[in-house]
Amino acid sequence: MTPAIQAPLLPKNKQERSPEKHGSSAAGVVFNVSTSIIGAGIMSMPAAFKVLGVIPALLMIAIIAFLANVSVGFLMKFTIAGEATTYAGVMKESFGKAGSVAVQVATMGATFGCQIIFSIIIGDVLSGNENGGSVHLGILQQWFGSHWWNTRIFAVFFVFVFVLLPLVLCRRVEKLAISSAISVLLAVLFVIISAVLAISALVQGKTKNPRLFPELDEGGSFFNLFTAVPVIVTAFTFHFNVHPIGFELSDPLDVIPPVRISLVLCSVIYFATGLFGYLLFGEATMSDILVNFDQSSDSSIGSFLNDVVRLSYALHLILVFPLLNFSLRANLDELLFPNKPSLAKDTKRFLGLTLALLISCFLAAIAIPDIWYFFQFIGSTTTVSIAFIFPAAIVLRDVHGLSTSREKIVAAIMLVLAVATSVIAISSDIYSFTTK
Repeated sequence: MTPAIQAPLLPKNKQERSPEKHGSSAAGVVFNVSTSIIGAGIMSMPAAFKVLGVIPALLMIAIIAFLANVSVGFLMKFTIAGEATTYAGVMKESFGKAGSVAVQVATMGATFGCQIIFSIIIGDVLSGNENGGSVHLGILQQWFGSHWWNTRIFAVFFVFVFVLLPLVLCRRVEKLAISSAISVLLAVLFVIISAVLAISALVQGKTKNPRLFPELDEGGSFFNLFTAVPVIVTAFTFHFNVHPIGFELSDPLDVIPPVRISLVLCSVIYFATGLFGYLLFGEATMSDILVNFDQSSDSSIGSFLNDVVRLSYALHLILVFPLLNFSLRANLDELLFPNKPSLAKDTKRFLGLTLALLISCFLAAIAIPDIWYFFQFIGSTTTVSIAFIFPAAIVLRDVHGLSTSREKIVAAIMLVLAVATSVIAISSDIYSFTTK
């Protein structure tokens, strides 16, 4: 299992420094962690299968999930060994102020970028989008026709004010457990409906022939495979929520078993979604799988299921949004007000940061029509740093003298693979962009 938690841990003295313990349930932790993991990864997984092929995609999901488990073990081991109770604090103990700022900037970039992406997808689902001359109607237009009140700006504004605002005003992650449970169930619903559509198409002989392995006919195709890796890495990046969730438990180390359960659950969901989506649309699979589901169906039942798929996915992202906002707000507060009291106890500061972030996200989602290139970029930079580069660097730095030889070898391999893959992916993206 995880090398980081095989080694002896220091005494659990964090309880004295974190007196507010409420003992969140294991099920609640699983739902919160799973919700932190499952986001845009569902949407992008079929496209990753198209690029990698079925078997390499399955192996990549398993490898990245395993490494994510290892890196969480690294983080929690060095958290318990030191005085910090946050990811940024652990990095500060290892690399000083520069380390904590690096984590905070990377986390804020990843979470805020994902929130904008989620908001754009929600707008696409509700009010449609026009891209390259192709008009994709949203659910509201399909159901009620085109009116001023279901245009993109009003639909997104309604969601932000009446749905997202009450959720992001929660001051404790534990209170989001119910919405997180619903979110996970919606993700499972998405998989089930995709499976029903795929099996139905298979019976009717309408499924596409999926490739088990990638095609490497062209010279640049091999390097293009690396562009799919950041997508899967982003799909498994949840490390910025491990500390907020873990330190609401009576013992922060109790977060490790639920993390493993969540990783297995999410791996199954990702693989099923990628496979069924790829079976349905084959080489026509888009980077946003919802664009494929937007296509007209041959039957009223198929059309109904298409609407349910899109709507359930939008609802899922709405419920993921508060967890991302929790970490974004906490890191921004720690960066801007390091010497202030707890954010949860300062109502004026809490409301100010919450509203500022929500308004900024709304304006960005309305102003930016298409930011999928940014989704690929954060997968090659911020999320890979949060998930693998920073935890590996902490183990190799070993300021507490706790790392075993095995852990250092694993950390070194993780660091080299993460950096090399990111450099190749970014270079491939730049090359593709400049040769268009």
